[in-house]
Amino acid sequence: MQQINDFVNMLNSYLFHPWVVYALLFCGVLFTIWSFFGQYRALTHGVSVTFGKYDDKNDPGAINHFQALSAALSATVGLGNIGGVAVAVALGGPGAILWMWVIGVVGMALKMTEVTQSMLFRNTDDPENPHGGPMFVVKHGLTGSDKKPIAIALALAFSVAIIALTYASGNTVAMIVGVVLSLGLVGLAAVNHHMLGSLIGGIFVITLIISAITGGNMFQAWNVGDITKTYFDIEPVVTGIVLTVLVGLTIIGGIKRIGSVAGRIVPFMCFIYILAAAFVLLKNFGTIPQSIALIFKSGLPSFLGGEAPDATGAFLGGTFGYAAMWGVKRALFSSEAGQGSSPIAHSAAKTDEPVREGVVAGLEPFIDTLVVCSLTALVILSTGAYNRESEAVYASADQVQVVPANATADPPTWTLQTGPLPKMSEEARRIRRSAEGAAGWRDGETVFVIVDADEDTNTGRDLRRISGTVTRGAEDAWSVEWGTLASKKTPTIRIGPDGNPDLGIYGDYAGASMTAYAFDRAAPGLGKIVVTIAAWLFALSTMISWSYYGEQGVYFLFGGLGGAGTRTAVLLYKFIYCLLIFFTGVAGTKLFTNAAGVKVALIATDGELDMWTTLGLGVMLVANIPIMLVFSAHAMKAYHTYMGKLKRGEMDSHAAPPLEDVIGGKDVQ
Repeated sequence: MQQINDFVNMLNSYLFHPWVVYALLFCGVLFTIWSFFGQYRALTHGVSVTFGKYDDKNDPGAINHFQALSAALSATVGLGNIGGVAVAVALGGPGAILWMWVIGVVGMALKMTEVTQSMLFRNTDDPENPHGGPMFVVKHGLTGSDKKPIAIALALAFSVAIIALTYASGNTVAMIVGVVLSLGLVGLAAVNHHMLGSLIGGIFVITLIISAITGGNMFQAWNVGDITKTYFDIEPVVTGIVLTVLVGLTIIGGIKRIGSVAGRIVPFMCFIYILAAAFVLLKNFGTIPQSIALIFKSGLPSFLGGEAPDATGAFLGGTFGYAAMWGVKRALFSSEAGQGSSPIAHSAAKTDEPVREGVVAGLEPFIDTLVVCSLTALVILSTGAYNRESEAVYASADQVQVVPANATADPPTWTLQTGPLPKMSEEARRIRRSAEGAAGWRDGETVFVIVDADEDTNTGRDLRRISGTVTRGAEDAWSVEWGTLASKKTPTIRIGPDGNPDLGIYGDYAGASMTAYAFDRAAPGLGKIVVTIAAWLFALSTMISWSYYGEQGVYFLFGGLGGAGTRTAVLLYKFIYCLLIFFTGVAGTKLFTNAAGVKVALIATDGELDMWTTLGLGVMLVANIPIMLVFSAHAMKAYHTYMGKLKRGEMDSHAAPPLEDVIGGKDVQ
């Protein structure tokens, strides 16, 4: 398993190279300026469109604007907002939030542009079941004898991306392969640009399916399994079975059922979550200004007055670059801006004006990142969850010994020998609402001790974790099965602020469990109720929307087979998609025994989970950025034409229909 993890992490280092982030930010700034700050149009005209003032049942499409936005939001407003933000803050620190906001703003321009492109080139041969997305943009956009210059430009854009990424790898063989592939793409564009469109469209679909089964599926199922296990001691495999059945029953009905379900789930789950977050923030109102100041101070580079946050409590610190990368990565994963996924959902909207759906899509990053993600971040910061105190403390230093695990390894590996696990502190037991006299621990939970070891290049500090799994013995005796840490330097227990060794045992809250813990710090039991319910609803809505995204990719690849063949391919995809939900539940359950005889899970930590979601996000960005850039002129021409008509009063509108009709899609039936 470690070899697989190493290989995927190597791929991620190429796919999510800083150059990819810079390219995406460049696109966002470019589209912002080109559209004359179209974010304003999204927040004004986009709202009017969303609530049905321009809906027309005679327009081509399957669902109204509100349902299309809900379907897209159901894929974006999800566990990325609960778990992803927690991961960003826990690892990157408060400064990561500043970069989430940056991506949220430029992401509005990215969404408007990429959705407008997809609406311009969508397939409406069947008006009740349209197909769209970047794969159709590149295929239909290169159809016609006059499209060869665009094809060559697209091939050159992909060539630049390939050469840049292979050069960044530092591998000579990879660079040679990159040059050969680039020359092949340019040659194909010159010889047969129609084939180039189908080829690049197919490449995008492959990245889409990878992202669907990682971020859109595995990330969701793992987080729900983790938080359900944490609070209710229900094994993730059981959660996986339930989610598999619920998702399967929904996606069988296609986009109309998905739109109908999303149109009801998304507003409800957002309302519940925002209400609970507002309660926590009101309770900790006095710490909010301090938290916001910390976000800016930690998120800015030193030449702008920024300063790396202190490593206190469970937080190990982080450099400016590390914080920025985590903020960008989790914001992109949460909002999907520039990823090319949400245009697939918006392409099902009933409209004959492509730009109209584009401005609706611009609302997504605002709702997702600037509202929901910010609330989660402020809850975590204001309650002190990210730099929390230890759950318990060993009584003396002789109860915590760092010993070699494998002294001959390069670098050597180390582990801990500890005495019986002490009872949790009174505050920790209050947060958990532990029974009177109970130790407070949960069997199978992950904890860690902080040591001084080799420097972590990500944080710029020599603080590292040695993690372990809590086990329960006879007569309520608790202990820890410790893992290992690779370090050339012999690790020593961290020295605390008082000058003595920090003998604390810290709870390792991963993803959604961290957010739930933050809610519980404010009001014990709140996280258990609100975050668990939200996690289930968010995950369910995200998985059904991403299943549709993958389904449209399968249609693109196998649409040429004809009716029966295409339906068979789509049905097989849906079956595999649901099967992967179940597999993730199995992977999150400790069913497997390692070399030491300890039961482990295939996906046990937030780091391993992030590895897979980063893979899905990275491949889609690399494939979609060149498409967005090359076809951006089409989108901007349509955008300015539409806005000109709107200013001149040439757009027909009517009174907004009843909200109930809009939510249910009855206004276009």
